Amino acid sequence: MNITILTGAGISAESGLGTFRDSGGLWNKFKIEDVATPEAWVKNPELVLEFYNVRRKENNLAKPNKAHLALVELAKHHTVSIITQNIDDLHERAGSKNVLHLHGEIIKAKTSELSTDYVDVKKKIKWGDLYNGKQLRPHVVWFGESVPKMEDAQKIAYNSDVFIVVGTSLKVYPAAGLIDYVSEHCKLIVIDPKSININDASVTIIKEKATVGLPSLVNQLIKE
Repeated sequence: MNITILTGAGISAESGLGTFRDSGGLWNKFKIEDVATPEAWVKNPELVLEFYNVRRKENNLAKPNKAHLALVELAKHHTVSIITQNIDDLHERAGSKNVLHLHGEIIKAKTSELSTDYVDVKKKIKWGDLYNGKQLRPHVVWFGESVPKMEDAQKIAYNSDVFIVVGTSLKVYPAAGLIDYVSEHCKLIVIDPKSININDASVTIIKEKATVGLPSLVNQLIKE
């Protein structure tokens, strides 16, 4: 059985990583236009670098939680593909192998928006850190930039027998639009403690946080 999981900030929040849109989230402390756009990079690159340097430090201190680990167990029994909106590497550190990062990876750097030549980053990126003569920037997709792996994600969604959404409000596009690419015979399941605006009786909604709802669901899927 081909099972695809679309993960968002909620799954990482339970490992202590700050979300952006929730009350008290990062966007209440920082303006999007100041730290997460191409224009911000041109205007004040050092501020942008420091913002993501802090995110990288937080990532390195965080540990995978029960939801991440449950997906590793699921992959022992079914074909599992993970599509994540998160830039952390908690899925990989938990042991998942088939992970597609829609919005980039905090532990990597590059020199331009469309560059696919990445540099592994353990700590900080500083202004003046060059690669092939060009300034390094975080390997993240900023607001206003393209999402290069979107087409790959759409194909994965279409070939799914089960498509599970966990830890995302389905408000961030184009990622939220992936549910429109699942086939009509695909089983769609959403795990989130908050109300999700989906008016489709065929969608199974589990109102639990990721570390509760996902392990429970995984146990069911393993038995199938």
